[in-house]
Amino acid sequence: MTLSLAAVLAESAVRRPDHPAIEFAGARLTYRELWFRARQYAAVLDERGTRPGDRVALLLPNGLEFPAAYFAVLALGAVVVPMHALLKATEIEYVLRDSGAHVLICAGSLLAEGRKGAAVAEVPLLAVRADAECEAPRLDVLAEHAEPIAAHRPCAPGDLAVILYTSGTTGRPKGAMLTQLSITMNVTVGMLSPFDFRAEDVLFGCLPLFHTFGQICGMLTCFRAGATMVLTDRFDAAGALDLMVAHRCTVFMGVPTMYLALLDAAAATPLRPPLDRAFSGGSALPVKVLEEFQATFGCTIYEGYGLTETSPVVAYNQRAWPCKPGTVGRPIWGVEVEIARADLEGRIELLRAGEVGEIVIRGHNVMVGYLGRPEATAEVLVDGWFRSGDLGVKDADGYLSIIDRKKDLVLRGGYNVYPRELEEMLVHHPAIAQVAVIGVPHERHGEEVCAVVIPRADRTPDEALGAEIVAWSRERMAAYKYPRLVEFVDAFPLGPSGKVLKRELAQWFGAERRIRPPAARGTCQGDQGR
Repeated sequence: MTLSLAAVLAESAVRRPDHPAIEFAGARLTYRELWFRARQYAAVLDERGTRPGDRVALLLPNGLEFPAAYFAVLALGAVVVPMHALLKATEIEYVLRDSGAHVLICAGSLLAEGRKGAAVAEVPLLAVRADAECEAPRLDVLAEHAEPIAAHRPCAPGDLAVILYTSGTTGRPKGAMLTQLSITMNVTVGMLSPFDFRAEDVLFGCLPLFHTFGQICGMLTCFRAGATMVLTDRFDAAGALDLMVAHRCTVFMGVPTMYLALLDAAAATPLRPPLDRAFSGGSALPVKVLEEFQATFGCTIYEGYGLTETSPVVAYNQRAWPCKPGTVGRPIWGVEVEIARADLEGRIELLRAGEVGEIVIRGHNVMVGYLGRPEATAEVLVDGWFRSGDLGVKDADGYLSIIDRKKDLVLRGGYNVYPRELEEMLVHHPAIAQVAVIGVPHERHGEEVCAVVIPRADRTPDEALGAEIVAWSRERMAAYKYPRLVEFVDAFPLGPSGKVLKRELAQWFGAERRIRPPAARGTCQGDQGR
């Protein structure tokens, strides 16, 4: 049996050759044109010795070059290694060495760091969209006169397709190895349900393509359906509304910070795009935001759950069954999700409905392991299950709710405090625009609960407001869990998927406070000893 992820684009180019595949910055490529360009890129890589199984790293921002290079690598049976576009030279060097990259394809705008990282790692570099003075070989220029390869090479289902690096919240990033089968199945299943993509859909592509949400749920699923992706290189809420209206976008995929920004932008304009459905992932979306978005845009947000290591989709709310706000829906087709705890010997023990434990997953979507890290792989792949590191609970109907990351759990005085639960409540305070709850070291209680708040524009972030939030929380939350500390910031530190980086907040507001946030604007401390 052969199976190639490259067929996602190749087959749509046959079925819908003249349909727009991607639009970016005023330029448009049909499926025929995009596949032709990808095969030209593949011809250049082939001439330079890229063979099946070789790792090809991409240091590319959103643009027409990303899908062309991505599918060029896949067409040769090689392995794509996408990298965060904002990495510095030492980080680029690390990924190139760790992945054993054969070559780096780097955007001209990112050459300052990319060239240095590639040079130290001793990896050849091909530039795209670079100026005429660029000394590196230019892939796009060489491809202009290249005879495209005839077709994509066959692969086995278990062959690697993509290596995606984790965000490195604990130690250095690890490369999750995803196969031709795992991604192709996740894309095909996701296209049908939960994303319900149709050929006439127009996706607003504002997520970074180097990240699993934008790359697999967005780009690959859209191309698998033969639909159109309107791509932007950065998310700006007001500009996003304009583009979605102009292109009549029907599907939006985003992270919670994007939905909050869209609601703010919508308050200043009557423009509304013809959105049919929206999908949220990356981190928890407060139910209040779901309701406000529905009322403002007339469009349901379906919240789901996935991980880099699971290709990525695990579970989603969707049209196929009743939506339950506050949950991430049911597992997708072919994937099992359970709640478990590890016994004394480290084996998986499954729990009953209603019990809180670690979310474990098995199915076609699970990675084969972390590249070059057998011990780390053995820690998360146990008894045939992938241990997510997330805490969750399933109800009697099989709906999954994410309680929190195990690493984000706050242990105050021996009691478990789940930050997401508190965040869901705190967003209802009239002065709070956004909030993230963290634990900070405390001599008596071990950890103290701290609410890091972005206040609404009409409220002053001072000690009086902090005391108000503490008092408000005390009335509505159990004594062991309400936040005694309130800190104010102008913005949260965000990861590539738009997820709030709580580890950075913990550094900013930890007991020693060695690192102060540039946007910090005030603090309040209340009844910590109680």
